Amino acid sequence: MKPRSALRSVAVVGWSVVATVAAGTAMAQAWPVKPVRVVNPFSPGGSLDLVSRSVAKVMSSELGQAVFVENRPGAGGNLGIEFVAKAPPDGYTLLAVQSSITINPSLQKQVPYDPVKDFEPVSKMSAYVFFLAVHPSTQARSVPQLIALARARPGQLTYASVGIGSGTHLAGALFESLTGVKMTHVPYKGSGPSLIDVVGGHVSMTFGSTSVLPYVQAKKLVLLGVSGTKRSQFVPDVPTIAEFVPGYEISAWNAMFAPAGTPAPIVARLNQLVHQGLAHPETRAVMEAQGLDATPSTPQELGELVRTELVKWSKMIRSAGIRPE
Repeated sequence: MKPRSALRSVAVVGWSVVATVAAGTAMAQAWPVKPVRVVNPFSPGGSLDLVSRSVAKVMSSELGQAVFVENRPGAGGNLGIEFVAKAPPDGYTLLAVQSSITINPSLQKQVPYDPVKDFEPVSKMSAYVFFLAVHPSTQARSVPQLIALARARPGQLTYASVGIGSGTHLAGALFESLTGVKMTHVPYKGSGPSLIDVVGGHVSMTFGSTSVLPYVQAKKLVLLGVSGTKRSQFVPDVPTIAEFVPGYEISAWNAMFAPAGTPAPIVARLNQLVHQGLAHPETRAVMEAQGLDATPSTPQELGELVRTELVKWSKMIRSAGIRPE
């Protein structure tokens, strides 16, 4: 290529980059000029839905523009997630989703999105741990006693979950993997039916949400441990499972994402708005009632979490012998 032609090519490329950056900056400065939609790929009423709506309310107030949550359930969350993955990257369609976005790719033979390539991380919103609660008839009153009982009766102890591949299932599978015990998994369609059967003594135990705590207080269940790296503020006297099973840790989280390609200034502004929403007293009250911890993050921290957990869950699901469907 002749020197003059090369210079012209460099100039064209340079102006293209400048034009692209300028367009993105202009879009960010004008955003938002219309309502912003936050897609929740699950049914209304769950902790993700409640936190998302509370954060969206604060965002709307700060922006002077409507920010609303739209539920698009189906296919284990895949329908709503795919919808956002294919939406224009203009800051007007966002995704509020659970940590299942990093689990589904290992549980299903094919998912219609790439958790890394198809989204711009905005911020984590909240996180929660699981509570290991047993029916009094098991006779176990501590994690070591439960492990000893499970070893003495391989396959006889049962644990309920809200479905195959759910956090409540994986919490039990991880417990089996790290302790070398064999238990029987009993999946249910929802937390209500699963908890009813554990309280009724039809199933030995569950790794449940804060919904188990009222039954513990009523002495219908016995709480043995929590799944996080530190003790829960709700039951500070109850040890972590990791105090007896080194390396045991499992928690779930909720976060916000935007479609890949959303201008960086818009992502930065969204991150700021999510942080403001999480700090609002009304949001704090909602999270406390749901047993959630506020976990605001940078986009970079959320992106690293997604990449790390994709590897983590892939390994654990394989080791637990859970086959993709």
